[in-house]
Amino acid sequence: MKKKLIFAGLLFCAAALFSEGVVLRYKHNLDDACSYVSKVYEDVYFDGMLNHSAVIGNRISARVTHVYEDGSASILARYMVNQEGSVSNQTGAMTWGEESESIFIRRPTGEMEIGSSAFLPSVRNVPVFPTDAVKPGDTWSGRGTEAEDLRASFNLDKPYLVPFIADYKYLRDDEIDGRTFQVISVSYSFYYESPAKKVNDVYLPKYTQGNCTQIIWWDNEKGFIDHYSDNFRIEIMNYAGNSYIMVGNSEAQITEFVPSTQETLQKIQETVDNLELEDVSVTQTDKGLSISLENIQFLPDSAILMDSEKAKLKKIAEILKEFPNDLLIKGHCADRGTEKNRQIISEERADAVADFLFNQKVRTKDRMFTKGVGSKEPAAPNTTEEGRRKNRRVEIIILE
Repeated sequence: MKKKLIFAGLLFCAAALFSEGVVLRYKHNLDDACSYVSKVYEDVYFDGMLNHSAVIGNRISARVTHVYEDGSASILARYMVNQEGSVSNQTGAMTWGEESESIFIRRPTGEMEIGSSAFLPSVRNVPVFPTDAVKPGDTWSGRGTEAEDLRASFNLDKPYLVPFIADYKYLRDDEIDGRTFQVISVSYSFYYESPAKKVNDVYLPKYTQGNCTQIIWWDNEKGFIDHYSDNFRIEIMNYAGNSYIMVGNSEAQITEFVPSTQETLQKIQETVDNLELEDVSVTQTDKGLSISLENIQFLPDSAILMDSEKAKLKKIAEILKEFPNDLLIKGHCADRGTEKNRQIISEERADAVADFLFNQKVRTKDRMFTKGVGSKEPAAPNTTEEGRRKNRRVEIIILE
């Protein structure tokens, strides 16, 4: 069980400036999209003893799929959560984890309508805005909800919803790199006793209590949250008297990206051709544009790149620097050896490429993700040497 502080309100807001203050409203336009990367640093205690510490990586991408007459919108949000909290070797790039998605409706003032089976976002109706204009020093309150994921600890197949009242304060305006941000504080505490001892023979928590403080940097000109930070503490007690406590903090910021288009794909492919890069192809995937290095060469039975591949990756690094998007590096291998060994070597080779790109200053550590898939996603049959060459590959995906 891990605390995933992922804000529902991380995109598409707009505010009109008036002499007496600022009117804050979510503004939705069809196909508006953005993505955020966050890290949660968390200590988990069981019955007062430290059970484990974790760094949990989250990536959230969202798109407006429908806009209603009143300004509300239907939003499709996709989440990647690194459940293990592991960090890839050398680079510090986060390992790509569990993927899920939610569809919800959000009103202009921030209130959400979301299905009862959606585990994410875990913090809902934050932020919400008052109907009137606000200026530095003004305060307001709004109802919010925490959706606790208790599948592992309580065997609950739906999120456990804990209500709270959040207090907001417009603190000040910050000037950062020539941009103006409205700085808003959010704080809330809660104590919630389960309305029943168990449901469908599954025991509920006896009580849930906690608190959270957050600072949001709101980009009024562009119309969305630029970044935020928070601190939290949550305690859950079961009917046997066991307590689970989660203490930590998180931070997140918006990540810019270039949309995947056929024109962009052709541009990258032409650059690859002009650089005479062998065994390199560019394709469109459901996550973004993929630059695939087929038959990538490592020293025998290792994840150490050969010099020929380093030269190739240096040229690809220059291509990647033209795009601000997050990167996903996927390692693949041919169907040789045991499944366990194939998985390990694919992970190590993805890490090796990420490490090389990091040293080439292509991305910072928090903007790259790695994933090994063994031989589960072959590009060609493993029955021929040509097919196996294609399957020994590393994909660099320019994420949308």
